[in-house]
Amino acid sequence: MSKLVEIKVPDIGDFKEVEVIEVLVSEGDTIKAEQSLITVESDKASMEIPASAGGVVKSVKVKVGDKVAEGKVILEIEAAEAESKGGSKDEPKAAASQEKPAAGAAEKTQGQTAEAPDVKPAANAGQGQSGGGTSEIAVPDIGDFKEVEVIEVMVAVGDTIKAEQSLITVESDKASMEIPASAGGVVKEVKVKVGDKVAKGTAIVVVEGGGGAAAAKADAPAQDKAPRQAADQKASDRQDDAKAAPAPADKPAPAAALEDPGLKPGQLPHASPSVRKFARELGVNLSKVKGSGLKDRITADDVRAFVKQALAAPAAAAGGADGAALGLLPWPKIDFTKFGPIEAKPLSRIKKISGANLHRNWVMIPHVTNNDEADITDLEALRVTLNKENEKSGVKVTMLAFLIKAVVAGLKKFPEFNASLDGDQLVYKQYYHIGFAADTPNGLVVPVIRDADKKGILDIAKEMGELSKKARDGKISPAEMQGGCFSISSLGGIGGTHFTPIINAPEVAILGVSRSAQKPVWDGKQFVPRLIVPLSLSYDHRVIDGAAAARFNAYLGQLLADFRRIAL
Repeated sequence: MSKLVEIKVPDIGDFKEVEVIEVLVSEGDTIKAEQSLITVESDKASMEIPASAGGVVKSVKVKVGDKVAEGKVILEIEAAEAESKGGSKDEPKAAASQEKPAAGAAEKTQGQTAEAPDVKPAANAGQGQSGGGTSEIAVPDIGDFKEVEVIEVMVAVGDTIKAEQSLITVESDKASMEIPASAGGVVKEVKVKVGDKVAKGTAIVVVEGGGGAAAAKADAPAQDKAPRQAADQKASDRQDDAKAAPAPADKPAPAAALEDPGLKPGQLPHASPSVRKFARELGVNLSKVKGSGLKDRITADDVRAFVKQALAAPAAAAGGADGAALGLLPWPKIDFTKFGPIEAKPLSRIKKISGANLHRNWVMIPHVTNNDEADITDLEALRVTLNKENEKSGVKVTMLAFLIKAVVAGLKKFPEFNASLDGDQLVYKQYYHIGFAADTPNGLVVPVIRDADKKGILDIAKEMGELSKKARDGKISPAEMQGGCFSISSLGGIGGTHFTPIINAPEVAILGVSRSAQKPVWDGKQFVPRLIVPLSLSYDHRVIDGAAAARFNAYLGQLLADFRRIAL
């Protein structure tokens, strides 16, 4: 039994109406209880509104730009009977914001998320002095966080600050918070800098003339001094995945990527903690990234686009980029004529395009290559027989046609190989379009055999011949090179034993095939000559683990060794 359930805006504290700045789900999505549905923003804070029940989204009732209040219907879901009865009244989660929320909002959001700290700002003993005495303002109780990193210092020596004014922004793996001043005065010394790790009691600044203010604030309610809580559930999932990947040994301090001499205190780029962390992992200075979100908020897609643009610049493709955008050493500039005669030729259009794409794919995709071998003795005999029988038709069957059929069977058995990453989602395709690398006088192109699962070996061989001819003649269209699910790069006609093919984004794997050779194989009684072909499977380690890749390659080997298995 299922039931249509309305998900409404819960109590959002003192805010009467807030603006929808992001819709995180769409019709047809399957959502879980507590999953974020929309992001709303007031003048002082932004929050994510979670689902009170799980189910399938039937209709979305709000859009970006709408004003919503408590009780407003966000969407309708088709929920299971048991789940719809057990729906809870969940409060919104505070999300990353550049401004500090009002006290009422802090009261509402505190305690609603696992990471929400109960912050009680306090100063050291010197705060009790009056008049022009100096006092030290320290990090208050920040809840369950033992140490957090300073990602922004918002004041400088000589500034006059007020009680409750934000001094620094700190960040853990899943949240960011502003630490407010417990007293006002003139800043005489700043004790921390960007990149420092701080804990409860760590001195932040020394102020002069703020003792009286500190005493007056000593008994203020804890919620009036609470720092802003920032949580982004989808991005925190990506952070957890990112922890599994080791960082380069020479990687700079995480906060260093946010350093910019032109930034003044309080000018941290407008982005969530997760996006800032993502940028640091890629070595991107967020102050140089233009945000596409509401109020110029920087998203993860903006960071990816920035990296892609830096890698795909014409100079980068030609080997002349200075690498400054990614913090790399300048590319060496050499006058080659000093060493002897030269001839300079411009890169072909295809090499310019493919070079930039290959560079991007190699840098942004964590490649791993699994090498294996397959016995194609019997399959080669079948191929020779088919060519003799179809000699008059003019269709020449190559081993690549059999490989395409074997790959399709592999994609059906291991669907994660027939997927693509789209942000935080993995898109599983229900079609089987296989690309094959074709060598042309102007460079490498990858035509695509569409719906290869619905075509026989002879049909695939014929279509491959037609597409290859178009590619060599420079007449292949962009549409004939799009939509691939998986690619095959075969060097069988040239040579080699194994190699590492570069994944053709947004695919998650590619098969490299080298030259087959006769090898002695033990059959249990004696060594017999068998025709062996090397297989090199490169895969995106973010999506596919090593065991799955080994199974996929082994399965291909079984199919090629006994092609009758393809019918099973």
